[in-house]
Amino acid sequence: MKWLSHSPSNSRDWSTDQAVLPASRFDGQCVDVTGIRDCRYRSTTDFTVVHLESRYDLTQLDRLDFFVEPFSGWRGLAHTFLSFGFRDGRQLGISVEVRRERGQEFNLLGGLTGQFELMYVVATERDLVGLRAVHRGNPVYLYPIRAEPDRIRRMAESMLGRANSLRERPEFYNALYNTCTTNIVRHLNEVSDRRVPWWNPRVLFPGYSDRLAHTLGLIDSHRSVETERDSFEIGSVARSAIDDPDFSRRIRQA
Repeated sequence: MKWLSHSPSNSRDWSTDQAVLPASRFDGQCVDVTGIRDCRYRSTTDFTVVHLESRYDLTQLDRLDFFVEPFSGWRGLAHTFLSFGFRDGRQLGISVEVRRERGQEFNLLGGLTGQFELMYVVATERDLVGLRAVHRGNPVYLYPIRAEPDRIRRMAESMLGRANSLRERPEFYNALYNTCTTNIVRHLNEVSDRRVPWWNPRVLFPGYSDRLAHTLGLIDSHRSVETERDSFEIGSVARSAIDDPDFSRRIRQA
């Protein structure tokens, strides 16, 4: 068993949607990204895996969005991910996830004992949001983040760089300190003047991470996360727009 060997690996029989690791080649202010996932989902188990490659000018980054996907009856359990927006309207999503082997399902004990590797999924918003809102039927909340373009660029460079490092030095996922949200906090701390400890309860229970972001002044909205949280939910719009070429624009009109 992996938890006995204590050796994370990139050489396993991976689930087809997580078999390809993204790679980024930095070229001055630009980056060439391969392995951008854009699956065509018919259900959570029936899908066609598609990977794209694209070149991005990081000086054209002008927005960052934070997504929260609760997946339990208790609000504290949730998945979080980010999407980087460019002036030409393109979006690049990055989701830190458990990397599953073929037929494998996540379980908390395995997430605490080194039975799963960690993966940075770089993907289209149609893939990341559509899977969760349309096919899992979970609520998805979209929060625009208040940040200067330079910090957004540095955040993107940090996350794409870490995705590269996992190609050479794989790591185990850990349900306490190496998760979707603890890694977002790690990258945030690299570019922010104000540090957030990974052991903050609203990081460990990421369903409350939107409250933390609001407290830190990171959410760029006059609406209150506490009293108007439902106004940030985009699930119904995502379901109606899943086949629209302007999917990313549509979900921001929710």
